Amino acid sequence: MNDYDVLVIGGGPGGYVAAIRAAQLGLRTALVEKQHLGGICLNWGCIPTKALLKGADVAHTLAHLDQFGFSVENPRFDIQKLVQHSRDVSATLTGGIAYLLNKYGVEVIRARARLIDKGMVSVTADGTESVLRAAHVILATGARPRSLPGIQTDGQRIWSYFEALTPSELPRSLLVIGSGAIGMEFTSLYNDLGCQVTLVELNERIMPAEDAEVASLMAKSFERRGVRIHTQTAVTTVDDSNLNSLHCQLRHRDGHEQSVSVDRVLLAAGIQANIEDLGLEALGVELQDGFIKTDAWCRTNVFGLYAIGDVAGPPCLAHKASHEGVLCVEKLAGVEGVHPLDYDYIPGCTYSRPQVASLGLTEEQARATGRTIKVGHFQYKANGKALAMGDSEGFVKTLFDADSGALLGAHMVGPEVTEQIQGFGIAHSLEATEEALQQVIFAHPSLSEAMHEAILAASGRALHQ
Repeated sequence: MNDYDVLVIGGGPGGYVAAIRAAQLGLRTALVEKQHLGGICLNWGCIPTKALLKGADVAHTLAHLDQFGFSVENPRFDIQKLVQHSRDVSATLTGGIAYLLNKYGVEVIRARARLIDKGMVSVTADGTESVLRAAHVILATGARPRSLPGIQTDGQRIWSYFEALTPSELPRSLLVIGSGAIGMEFTSLYNDLGCQVTLVELNERIMPAEDAEVASLMAKSFERRGVRIHTQTAVTTVDDSNLNSLHCQLRHRDGHEQSVSVDRVLLAAGIQANIEDLGLEALGVELQDGFIKTDAWCRTNVFGLYAIGDVAGPPCLAHKASHEGVLCVEKLAGVEGVHPLDYDYIPGCTYSRPQVASLGLTEEQARATGRTIKVGHFQYKANGKALAMGDSEGFVKTLFDADSGALLGAHMVGPEVTEQIQGFGIAHSLEATEEALQQVIFAHPSLSEAMHEAILAASGRALHQ
């Protein structure tokens, strides 16, 4: 039997980061991963989608070259080359993770793991089973696409994001079910590559987790691009009996039924935790809404057992998983000054066109707290850098507590906002007030000037609108 201080199950962005941090702190650490280091994020999610979306950006640029004085006749596109680029990027990063784990002395065990008792884990590889023992076991098994009743992915015409990332050819038409980050990114991607996309959302608006003004702008933007949007609508059946097309039955909230025929369907209606066959039942591990229940330090109700990342519940984001991995390990190792994660201020990013980034409370949520709030807006169409880039759609919105000046929320739509939201994150972390942020000097010309103007606008002090 092998003994460890820390045993991590799952090698995604939460698991491998937790293992590295544990090893850095001098703990004897092992990481059990049955398939790919890097997990879904590096292999089938965050990273490869961004590589494909870069191709979509190129397609959009080619379609608007005349604005910058260029013309290109009959550009050719090979979807397989773009897909291969995305796979190469993923392979490079996963190779880097293997290097880092080796560098810090983490033992990587390629096997399937199952809890058999407190601090005891059975691992099985190639039919051979062994038992590992650890003082601390961290579950980082992630999540997978959620199916809908009566609609199952088939790997060919009814897709999850796995198949959407590796198409053999571009479909002429695509129906996307769900308008969270995954659904919005694939809608944007396939629309820019020339597909007719229909987006279906059960809620009253697309991007239901975002601020209402953000969702409204995104709906208008996508509709101008030719995306057909159906909100308050369910896809009740997908008939695949016809080899030439899929016949989808839509039911609107008012009871109206509609049929839509498409080449492919993408299920992007959320995820579900990978909790099966882990031995949770035998140990009496508590669950909540299908995820493992944890406290502020990622501890489960079983002593010595922890859960981080997607398996521990939303928001299901790679950076949240990594942060949990670090704080979990540092807390169990007795590092001083560790702070629990503030789940209200985890940045959320959607890499569609235009991009969306948000932090903190929406306006609706802020008003529901009973505070008196101040709201600032600034449009990118009044930002010189955005106009020079030919990309001025969108805005920055700030929310402040009128009494304390605390930053309650920031919501951004527009060019490269996913790279700018960290500015508001730093401000919140340092407890910067509205007054303090007004005094910050933002470089000119820059997109980030819109952030400053939105801060000023909350007090009626915007200079350029």
